[in-house]
Amino acid sequence: MTTQSDQPGTNGAAEDKLGGLLAKLDEATALLAQAPDFAKPAKLPRVLDTARRVMLQEGGCAAVESRAETLEAAGIFEGSDWATPQFLVPSLTTQALKSPDANTLVVEAISELRLLAVAKGERLHPLISAEQAHHYLTQAIALNLGLLFGPPTEAERETQGRLAQLPRYLFQHLVARIGYEHIIDRLIAEIWRILQQRPIQVEPVKQMITQIAICQADPNIDLGTSGQGADRLVSSLFGPTHATREDPGIEVYRERLGGMDPSALQAEATGFARAMHDTGLVSPYHTVLLRHLTEHGDQLISEALGLSSTGRDCLLCYRDLVHALIRSGVHPATPQAVYGLALMLERGILYQPPVAPAMWRQLGLPLSEWSQLRLNLAFGEAVSPRARLLEGVLCMLGLPLGVGQGNNPTCQSARALSMWAYNDPDYLLQMVAWAARDDEIIMHFEGMPLSSMASLSGVAKELPMDLDPVSLIVVPHLDRIYAEMGRRCAGREGDPHRWVNPEFHGWWSGRGFRINVDVATGQIIDLDAFLRHFYASYHPYYNGNQPLIHPQPAGIAVTDSAARFIGWHAITLLRASLDPSDVMRVYFYNPNNDSGQDWGDGIRVSTAGNGERFGESSLPFEQFASRLYIFHHDPLERGELAQVSQEELDQVIGYLQRSWGADRLSPTGLQASSGP
Repeated sequence: MTTQSDQPGTNGAAEDKLGGLLAKLDEATALLAQAPDFAKPAKLPRVLDTARRVMLQEGGCAAVESRAETLEAAGIFEGSDWATPQFLVPSLTTQALKSPDANTLVVEAISELRLLAVAKGERLHPLISAEQAHHYLTQAIALNLGLLFGPPTEAERETQGRLAQLPRYLFQHLVARIGYEHIIDRLIAEIWRILQQRPIQVEPVKQMITQIAICQADPNIDLGTSGQGADRLVSSLFGPTHATREDPGIEVYRERLGGMDPSALQAEATGFARAMHDTGLVSPYHTVLLRHLTEHGDQLISEALGLSSTGRDCLLCYRDLVHALIRSGVHPATPQAVYGLALMLERGILYQPPVAPAMWRQLGLPLSEWSQLRLNLAFGEAVSPRARLLEGVLCMLGLPLGVGQGNNPTCQSARALSMWAYNDPDYLLQMVAWAARDDEIIMHFEGMPLSSMASLSGVAKELPMDLDPVSLIVVPHLDRIYAEMGRRCAGREGDPHRWVNPEFHGWWSGRGFRINVDVATGQIIDLDAFLRHFYASYHPYYNGNQPLIHPQPAGIAVTDSAARFIGWHAITLLRASLDPSDVMRVYFYNPNNDSGQDWGDGIRVSTAGNGERFGESSLPFEQFASRLYIFHHDPLERGELAQVSQEELDQVIGYLQRSWGADRLSPTGLQASSGP
């Protein structure tokens, strides 16, 4: 595991620290080189541990690359597969880089840095040519594109902890040296896949698109036939319309708007709206136009936001509020506020009586010193903290399923924010007001008030920083309250989620509760009854075709691509219905940043193409049921348990037995219980 001081820095102290670590690395490498073969295994751990600490510093990967030949000569790869680089298989890098063993990860990273020097022609290697090394690295990068701009997954967080950042620093260095032109097509496909999920946080994607634009503009980079589809991404940020095509700069564009007639403004508005809704990304130029249009009539504002009749009606009903939101929250430094505003109007939530007054309160909300500091620290000072938070509020209300937990074990808090934005927006706005203004949230557990400031600690050991503006302010409070609710359940028989979830998430969480894991032993119990209740509660064929009314909290057993158990994870059940191919699917929200995951045994979570709405994940009903271990239901609305066929249940049980249930399932675990 790494410590806080292992993280990259940008000041002189960080440079001094890197220098000190490099001196220790050189010393440890020299001792390894001098040791006889039988003594090398004893000297190796110090080298690997120091190298790990170096690579977690800014500039650390470059420093290790320059020492890779010395490290190899000292014997760091001796006796391992890495000793014969000509036989290394790129597809195996994924497993090595996600290994919970720090030494395996570090050796893999050093090996790739060694091959980087060979690929760049800066070193001759007796066993592998420059062409072979280059081909290997480009394949490895393409196979691990998520490491370039995706935060660690649930599996990586559980197994690697903060060590999961090391492969990300490694690949950023590799790509900077190898060149994006060699992986551009894979990169473009990955960007579109992420954007289909419509995340709130798009800065990493924007950074990748910017790199693509740099590649396109660099005369020394020959993309050849690669880069198909890149133009749409690049233009969405830097030139979506006729007047911005050559990326003229904000001030020049503002001057151009002053000379446009209504038809030209109409063309600009339409072009921006098309690009925004096509990609989910907003150009800074779009904000300049929208602010300009507040003086030119609501019809053009509606066009610039790309509104349907629902959104237009909402805009006209709440005209003053919308104009105030544009003036306060829409700036070139907060462009995603435009998309959040558009989708919030499309949802029609301003028609709920408490929401519009709560948004007026948000506009004038005084932020505590702590909240301002947190927002400035995370996002910079290009705009005021209040404007930054308003952008976050608009995005969360417009994209309630785009909330991500970042690299933090706070899936419960992220799920709560998403659920409130989706189902109870005025409650979300109240939480934001308390947290941002008062530095305290008070919730109740079984009639007793719980203060976020009086609670001891939360699930997260450190304050999370890699979150959207709303989550940045609210999650630390929710995390402490959630943990305190769990502590209040200590000593009760069974799983504490039975009592915590309805109190934490909202009254609509079903008071009926089913779990298929014995908390004390971890063994699967009452599986038949558990599955029959789930089908009877949620499957339209067995619950009287009753659609799910309120989103419901649920828990899944996360597995990796080899179907091995990783850990428990909180998700939200949204709906169950037939997809375009007439397959019954469960559609759910996963707070884990990127929901398109491979859970092994042929179970690949879909995020687009199977009837998903933006932000939804989905699986065929039986595949989802095989990973479910907790769900809530209304005990007064039971469906038909007996009608679920054994054939359907056997299909679910097969998936379970081949994955996380392999060593948890006994014959008694399949038996039905006599409980409710």
